Amino acid sequence: MLEILYRDEHLVAINKPSGLLVHRSLIDRHETRFAIQLTRDQIGQKVYPVHRLDKPTSGVLLFALDSDTARCLNAQFTTGQVQKTYLAIVRGRTPEQGVIDHPLTEELDKLTDAQADQHKPAQPAVSHYRRLMSFELPYAVDRYPTSRYSLMELCPKTGRKHQLRRHLKHISHHLIGDTTHGNGKHNRFFREQFACQRLLLHAASLECVHPHSHAALKLAASPPEDFSQVVRLLLPFQEPPITSV
Repeated sequence: MLEILYRDEHLVAINKPSGLLVHRSLIDRHETRFAIQLTRDQIGQKVYPVHRLDKPTSGVLLFALDSDTARCLNAQFTTGQVQKTYLAIVRGRTPEQGVIDHPLTEELDKLTDAQADQHKPAQPAVSHYRRLMSFELPYAVDRYPTSRYSLMELCPKTGRKHQLRRHLKHISHHLIGDTTHGNGKHNRFFREQFACQRLLLHAASLECVHPHSHAALKLAASPPEDFSQVVRLLLPFQEPPITSV
């Protein structure tokens, strides 16, 4: 059973598990379970997607329950009125906070985007971040005798494909578990040391305006056990906060 975070006559939100596709895709033809169908079967009602989460990302996934509500929500996402907050574990000790303003070219897939413009210019992409904790482990994963990692809060201000993964790569703080844009050495270390088999990215909250009541709506999803377990295993290696003199 999926965890239902919110439901009324117009909306339903779930806490999507890592590894679950939102909908059918040519990229994963072998998959038979999808968030849209599972949610529909669980609540006994058709659902309309208004945004997406990548298959390996867990967290808040919002659906509309009718086409008019879906159009209203799509407009909010398109115009940047929706605030999304993610948790992530990345390699290295990141700055305390910052903004990544780095345009991204469109990531095209050979199967699904064969007819798309191959020469489309890079689009604006902005992500804000804040370091919540940092850790130093006594293991030489790369060229240093110890290895540092950070637990981050990420807030994308635009919605480009794989934006957070690509922005983290751009600042050399690769997302752990990212097999496309990440760092293989650190991914392997987390698999072997912490039995971590997933992308360490979780959609923790989503804030929007309810399309009908016009009230502010904040949906929050606790990280799943596999994400939380990694954080617990890192805690003994937490670095003390740096205080200015």
